[in-house]
Amino acid sequence: MELLYQGKTKDIYQGLNQSMILKFKDDVTGTDGKFDPGANQIGLSIEGMGNLNLRLTTFFFQLLNQTGIPTHFIDSNLNENTMTVKSASVFGKGLEVITRFKATGSFIRRYGEYIEDGAKLNNYVELTLKDDKRQDPLVTKDGLITLNILTNKQYEILIDLNIQIAQIIQKKLAEHGFDLYDIKLEFGYVNHPDNIILIDEISGGNMRVYKEGQLVDPIELAQYFNDL
Repeated sequence: MELLYQGKTKDIYQGLNQSMILKFKDDVTGTDGKFDPGANQIGLSIEGMGNLNLRLTTFFFQLLNQTGIPTHFIDSNLNENTMTVKSASVFGKGLEVITRFKATGSFIRRYGEYIEDGAKLNNYVELTLKDDKRQDPLVTKDGLITLNILTNKQYEILIDLNIQIAQIIQKKLAEHGFDLYDIKLEFGYVNHPDNIILIDEISGGNMRVYKEGQLVDPIELAQYFNDL
């Protein structure tokens, strides 16, 4: 397979018939050896984490596909730690969409003077540019339009789709006693820039989940759903 891109937690290869293959790795983002989904660098490597992330990602993408949500997911090979996806284009050099149901992480680091950790938020959405050098800067709707990254119509489509997805994931987690505080998703498009779909992954590495007030380790979360 032709290697197209080496990422922090996944490598991307060219697939057949305009598909791509994502190879999940055991690396997770974090700082000082601790997991942090908001970090821009590899914090540690955990044996078997790639396979667990792929299993959880497969679980949620299959759930979303069953509900009619447009995603890039085609299938996965758990033995090879790979996922086959539709080839999609990204907006600009990539966007990350963060939905916050409760205040924590970087939100508290920025706004802790005005809100308590764990305070409820009403589907609060932030967008950041994928730019490790500049620490994934926040960007407003006007900024996205000014920079010709999104049109007003694309922004509205993306936000609506993102909220639908985040709420589906939140509901599924709640059914099993988990409380989703925040989740980071990525979007792209196929054929036409208005044909927006969910891309990348949905794993413990890009969400913060709590149970009985305690942060759930991404390994524990993935293992729980793997055992269902």
